[in-house]
Amino acid sequence: MSESIRGWKKPQGRWHIQRCLPIGAAVTPPPRRRWQQIWHGLQQSFRLMVGVHDYQTYLKHMREKHPLQTPMDERTFHRYCLDARFPSQAGKLGKCPC
Repeated sequence: MSESIRGWKKPQGRWHIQRCLPIGAAVTPPPRRRWQQIWHGLQQSFRLMVGVHDYQTYLKHMREKHPLQTPMDERTFHRYCLDARFPSQAGKLGKCPC
């Protein structure tokens, strides 16, 4: 391994940094292809069928519709959804926020 490090040579010719981002900068992900959108939708549908709610969708909804409210953390969100689906109090019919 040390041989490969010693053997490294700087590229010849003209070269420069194409793009420099600050550390920790939010990089927008590339747009999804059509099949990726379909796959993501199927995953979300199957999760909702078995009762696992999508926290990222909840965060997106809170950012768009309720920007002044602070969203629940992930653990509290899942606990709230479980309590809404399976109420622990007798006679209480709940509705999930999702």
